[in-house]
Amino acid sequence: MITLDKVRKLALALPEAKEEPHFEKISFRVSKKIFATVDQENKKIVLKFDQNDQDFFSAASKGSVYPIENKWGQQGWTCVEMKSTDLALFKDMLVVSYCGVAPKRLVEVVRQNSQYLKKNKFNL
Repeated sequence: MITLDKVRKLALALPEAKEEPHFEKISFRVSKKIFATVDQENKKIVLKFDQNDQDFFSAASKGSVYPIENKWGQQGWTCVEMKSTDLALFKDMLVVSYCGVAPKRLVEVVRQNSQYLKKNKFNL
């Protein structure tokens, strides 16, 4: 099970990531762009992907990851069930979502230096 504490630790381990409120949810942002939101009440996380990544992660998750059922879903916003999604898969999804909105200089830090995530508490 993915907990809010785990999401927070992982998201804030990414370069320049910040936590901010987003209506009644918690959001994680980089350069003022949201890459994840958490709905604690419904135990759901929403991540942003391109269409290929959304399709891949939805298929890989065995039903616990799926596009939001509206125009936001068609734009890549994807629901992650906290109770049933594998933590290792979630880590990959979080990095992909972050890299989709982060400035190129920060994406390069994450992608070129695989040790970055280990050094910055990305392992739980």
